Amino acid sequence: MSKEYDLLKESFESIKDKIPYEPDVALVLGSGLSHFPDDKTIDAVINYSEVKNFPVSKVAGHKNRFLFFKVGDKKVVCMQGRIHHYEGYSTTEVIRPTRLMKMMGAKILFLSNAAGGMNDTFNIGDLMIITDHISFFVRSPLIGENIEEFGERFPDVSKIYTKEYVDLIKRVAKEQGVKMQEGIYTQITGPAYETPAEVRLLHLIKTDAVGMSTVVEAIAAAHMGMKVCGISLITDVERLEGHQEVVDHEQVLKVANEAEQKFIPLVAEVIRRM
Repeated sequence: MSKEYDLLKESFESIKDKIPYEPDVALVLGSGLSHFPDDKTIDAVINYSEVKNFPVSKVAGHKNRFLFFKVGDKKVVCMQGRIHHYEGYSTTEVIRPTRLMKMMGAKILFLSNAAGGMNDTFNIGDLMIITDHISFFVRSPLIGENIEEFGERFPDVSKIYTKEYVDLIKRVAKEQGVKMQEGIYTQITGPAYETPAEVRLLHLIKTDAVGMSTVVEAIAAAHMGMKVCGISLITDVERLEGHQEVVDHEQVLKVANEAEQKFIPLVAEVIRRM
């Protein structure tokens, strides 16, 4: 049994009496997408600070707590705030919440993030279904001793984003009149935004959106046999000629807050039908 698995078992034991039910879906909310669900529908809250051996984010817009609620007959555990590699945490620590939600019982991981748009047809405020990903010099979270209790040493990630849910998101978006892009998401380490030279390179490798999270969580979920889907909110666009304007975190949060009026109903209906 690995040391990391021992730490996770201690994490689970420290909060198991506070978990109201076994969740079906694990939802991760990205920067600025923190107003889901409505407070009146929340069944339980567990702050990350209550969980033994657990990392805590200090990034603005991340509330550092698990929420438990229902959408239709689906039980959800939601990360209201995620952990980032650029904060100094190892990728193993970054995926600890993902693994813990699997230990709670979740079988589906629904990821969201704020991202920079690399596709020249994208606009600020667009939503993009993640159909595949690239890890851009980000250390794999599976490096080190394999946790046999979770999965095999060499997991297959050739179909990491479940087509069933990619198609479901498309259908719901069409029904709700939400314009939905789709494409490849690339995770960089951050915390600096991309240089013009890096933007040109990301265009060369056919990246549609870029951010500082998500890929390592998707890999961890796939390793554990979870189904995975994800949506990126395009909060800025980085055209081939480089940045058209200075990007900052305040802008990211502003765009994300404005987009919640379409993001929240979409995600809720997708979860309802999973």
